[in-house]
Amino acid sequence: LNSENRDYFILSKGHGCLGLYAVLNDIGVISKKELLKCGKFDAQLAGHPEHIVPGVEASTGSLGNGLPIAVGIALGLKLKKKNNKVVVLTGDGEINEGSVWESFLHISKHRLDNLYIVIDYNKFQSYDKVKSVVSLESLHDKIKSFNLNVFEVNGHDMREIEKLFKKVIKLKNGKSTVIISHSVKGKGIKSAENSRYWHHKSNLTKEEIRSISEDLLWEKNALKWFIN
Repeated sequence: LNSENRDYFILSKGHGCLGLYAVLNDIGVISKKELLKCGKFDAQLAGHPEHIVPGVEASTGSLGNGLPIAVGIALGLKLKKKNNKVVVLTGDGEINEGSVWESFLHISKHRLDNLYIVIDYNKFQSYDKVKSVVSLESLHDKIKSFNLNVFEVNGHDMREIEKLFKKVIKLKNGKSTVIISHSVKGKGIKSAENSRYWHHKSNLTKEEIRSISEDLLWEKNALKWFIN
């Protein structure tokens, strides 16, 4: 985990940390016991990732901070003439932050072709649709104007995502790559899909828990079919 030759992953949209924790558990970095304690008093795993957690490169959650951190790491690696790669995942509502667009300026200036930026574009943020708060369209054209590689992908198709990453890591044009990942907020949970009311949700009713469990079971069986 601490090898100088490692690649880096920064979860800029820190509120998506449950997915990161699940991956870290799956690869044996954090225990299942610790995973099940997530969010409890004195637990190591909190509602936003902290760098004290093994496998977490940076404490994030203050929106707009993860990309500048990733830019700093990528630039440092360039100066040291190292070949490590840096991947950062941001949210679409998060890129309302000015620090993100300032980062794009630096990425372009320093030709950080070791940096890969994924934008989770589900078109929602905490309290409304992105287009109702601050519209990002045309997001592709805006990012392209910084002289960066820009691709779009179905954020729920792992084969498509894997194929695209295999393609972009072979690019040798001196540009950073931005992947606009189109996704559905709350995908797989019927009651939560495309609903801003589930951005912050607690005190679930027994009926809600039952419905979610049924949806997750279907998704699990569908995933087995997909893999096989």
